Amino acid sequence: FDKVNHYFKGALRGKTFAVWGLAFKPNTDDMREAPARTLMEALWAAGAKVQAYDPEAMQECQAIYGLREDLLLCGTKEAALRGADALLICTEWKSFRAPSFDALKDALTTPVIFDGRNLYDPKVIARYGIEYFSIGRMAA
Repeated sequence: FDKVNHYFKGALRGKTFAVWGLAFKPNTDDMREAPARTLMEALWAAGAKVQAYDPEAMQECQAIYGLREDLLLCGTKEAALRGADALLICTEWKSFRAPSFDALKDALTTPVIFDGRNLYDPKVIARYGIEYFSIGRMAA
């Protein structure tokens, strides 16, 4: 959350964030201790909205949070991107590993990815004109 907040200079109210990955790890719907929960709750507290997608944990997310004006559960990872101000990756699902970066850039209002799972090569992302923050990766 801190890197996202810093990037947007604390002006998160009214922003919309695509969140890919709600479960705490791939191949489960378990959201206990999931990084996405902490992140979404911080975004909501700051006045932001979330458009989320996860291959398995959508029902679990709805059971936890119910219907909220600031949460849109999307049927596809592409739908979660539409009109979002940034993409936040919280779970390393295989289906997230090779997106169309051109389509991703076109769908986002601000072409920026905050990747908590280090799925992509920063040099590859740069070629698409997308800002990329690889959370926790050591600088080369």
